[in-house]
Amino acid sequence: MSYPPQHAHPASRSPGGRCPTAPALYGPEPDGDGLPAFYAELRREYGPVAPVTLAPGVSAWLVIGHREVLHVAREEQDFSHDPRRWSLPREGRVLPESPVMPVLGWRPALLYADGQQHRRMRTAVSETIAGLDGHELRRSVRAAAEELIAAFAPRGEADLVAHYAQKLPSRTVVRLLGLDERTGQQLIWAITGTVAANADSANAGRRMSAILAGLVADRRRDPGPDLASALLGHPAGLSDDEVLHNLAVMFLAGHHTTVNWISATLRVLLCDPAFRSSLTGGHLTVDDALDLVLWRHPPTQHLPARYATRDLELAGRAVRAGDLLLLGLAGANQDPDVLPPNGVPVVGNRSHLSFGAGPHTCPAQDPARLITRTAVDTLHHRIPDLRISVPEPDLPWLRSPWSKGLAALPVRFAPRPPTP
Repeated sequence: MSYPPQHAHPASRSPGGRCPTAPALYGPEPDGDGLPAFYAELRREYGPVAPVTLAPGVSAWLVIGHREVLHVAREEQDFSHDPRRWSLPREGRVLPESPVMPVLGWRPALLYADGQQHRRMRTAVSETIAGLDGHELRRSVRAAAEELIAAFAPRGEADLVAHYAQKLPSRTVVRLLGLDERTGQQLIWAITGTVAANADSANAGRRMSAILAGLVADRRRDPGPDLASALLGHPAGLSDDEVLHNLAVMFLAGHHTTVNWISATLRVLLCDPAFRSSLTGGHLTVDDALDLVLWRHPPTQHLPARYATRDLELAGRAVRAGDLLLLGLAGANQDPDVLPPNGVPVVGNRSHLSFGAGPHTCPAQDPARLITRTAVDTLHHRIPDLRISVPEPDLPWLRSPWSKGLAALPVRFAPRPPTP
């Protein structure tokens, strides 16, 4: 892969300038294992802010410096969340049917708002999440984990992505929303399609919105003990449309990232003997293990999005008003300026940026951690003899400009008798 030389004029590589040589975040490359080398090359060629493309003709800045990500995340007056500021769609250069628009298109939700409007919606979402009963959530997740394990344990083999990591958060989402199993599965398929950034993403986004619209209408008529009812009844007074789209954001962000976090942690346990030995021997707690995974393999590598409110310079790059910027969380976590000389994060250090930073830091990281911890701990104790059944380099990856999660994690183990 070759890039324009570092000394090229910044304006010639601006996302508004359709630079044809900007490295691509879509497609099979780079996959998850190729990302560290990809970020290192970007850092050598461009420094902490690099031009990239999200889809054909869709350009952006990828911010991979730890200090620069913190700056962009914290300075709302210079870097807005409102995609209506994005210059490419306003100029007709990104169409509504673009595969990236289901994630980047504006909607009345906290992810797309600044200032007071953001604070109003974030208060409702954060307090709704805080109202979850952690003990009940843990019991529910553990019971679902045991049920899923029991389904594949007699076979002596499984795909830990399809049979476990994807299904466990799905069941939690369905329970928290109070959906029936069939509708819940349709919602999960729609969520997965929306973040895939492919030709069907726009349709998947519409299917997701239709399911959530029906749910909101039902809960407005007949409230229940679920997240949609809690948001509808919150004193912040969110409209039905705001509840619908904040639910969409919560589960677009929460489901996909939790699946990736579980999958990445299980992969490290299977493929890193030192890591597994430290956890089994008690030198690492499960939470220590989860944090080390967040440093190395954050569930969302490229967090969308910010939009420059004015012409400015960022780490020597000429950013124009209306340019799109992605927070390169994985790249920032690998910034040599924040890692020890050996490049290995210190156990217990949670200064990683895997949940974002600033006013828009993920409000659901505690339940996400609880679900992931319970998933990993339950499987680790229930089937301790798991072993990967393909060479690690052959593991397939999902193709998305936002995250490169595992598509499959096949394993073998000694078959267990069916649970009576």
